[in-house]
Amino acid sequence: MTIADVGGPAGRTAQAWAALGGAPGIAGRVRYRGAGNLGEGPLPVAELARSTVGACALAAGELAAVRAGGGPEDVAPVVVDEGAVATAFVSERHLRVAGRAPVTFAPLSGFWRAADGWVRTHANYPHHETALVRALGLPSATPEALRAAVAGRPAVEVQESAYAAGGLAVAVSEGYGEPQPLVEPVRETGARGRPLGPAPDGRPAAGVRVLDLTRVIAGPVATRTLGVLGADVLRIDSPRLPEADDAYADTGFGKRSARLDLAVAGDRAVLEGLLAEADVVVSGYRPGALERYGLDAAELLERWPGLVVAELCAWGWRGWGPWAGRRGFDSLVQAGYGIATACAGADGVPGVLPAQALDHGTGYLVAAGVLRALAQGGGRGLRFSLAGTGSWLVRGPAGGRCGRGEYSAEPWLREVDSGYGALRHAASPFGQWRRGPSRWGADEAVWLPR
Repeated sequence: MTIADVGGPAGRTAQAWAALGGAPGIAGRVRYRGAGNLGEGPLPVAELARSTVGACALAAGELAAVRAGGGPEDVAPVVVDEGAVATAFVSERHLRVAGRAPVTFAPLSGFWRAADGWVRTHANYPHHETALVRALGLPSATPEALRAAVAGRPAVEVQESAYAAGGLAVAVSEGYGEPQPLVEPVRETGARGRPLGPAPDGRPAAGVRVLDLTRVIAGPVATRTLGVLGADVLRIDSPRLPEADDAYADTGFGKRSARLDLAVAGDRAVLEGLLAEADVVVSGYRPGALERYGLDAAELLERWPGLVVAELCAWGWRGWGPWAGRRGFDSLVQAGYGIATACAGADGVPGVLPAQALDHGTGYLVAAGVLRALAQGGGRGLRFSLAGTGSWLVRGPAGGRCGRGEYSAEPWLREVDSGYGALRHAASPFGQWRRGPSRWGADEAVWLPR
């Protein structure tokens, strides 16, 4: 595995490792080398990026040591390349699908000046765009119509109207939100999962079955990372919630993808069979969304106490007011948590981090948490959030500003065939996936032979 050295682990690497419950002193076994540049900015995004990848590398090393019959004290030193980290943290920008740059933000996604401040909207998915248009009574789904509608209303009114209608809009906060934990262990069952012997092909997660119930970036980054480390990752989506092809082309590496309608008895039975043979479940829906299907951590661990269950959400499991149960994306959390104001330009227009670092950083932390839980024998529930990662970004040790000198992404770019045609993509900091992504939802809902 590759990763970079600027003279030993920063305080953030040790903090991330401690938050994951890692043994003291192990954080000193990761080294960083090379140069990576995520751009200048007021917050230490580069430190967040390398420390989350570094913690994940340590967790992979710990699982490898345990599977070889050792313990945490046997974790081998790991080296992380800063160029690989910087490239992976903006993987969506490097993606080319048959030579075409992907669509990232839709026309109705962005910052809009309200009567008393600013609002950030997210309308990349058609159903969110439709809800936003309906909530604000727009005469047309155009930026001009949205700009005019928002300009005459208070920011919080726009926010609440959008959420009430199923849309996404967040008033830009001028101060940082309430502190949130970086990792929240929620349950240890005392049960052990399926015994894991030596990794058959040298990859620490080889043979581990991961049921992926995530969407967009953070969760899919976590599961594509588990995939490159050897896990059999099967992503399951509802056929009624279509995915953007470009999003899946970027995050579909290291996994297969199938669709199941849990309102249909036959599909629910298939999912039950998958759960019975899974080692890990990773879910990325807002709190409460999966409870009606019995897929929240409490019920999953009650039925299968040896599982590892990692849950992630946008606003934090200890969210303030109504926020914990709301939908959210990296850009919205940056706005609502005060990061957009911290990144504002001289003209006062809110800004953004130089990467979707809350998504990517949380993804590597989730993967690290899963790997550590497997090394401990399973039977654990963990929670993560974009707001928790954001809280750590703004309150953790500074460690330096973004930008570390001359850097080229070219050494970390690869080309591969996929279900979407030829892809140019960012390599994982942990090596290369064995194949490109299939098309979203095109695979069978079955596990591969162990």
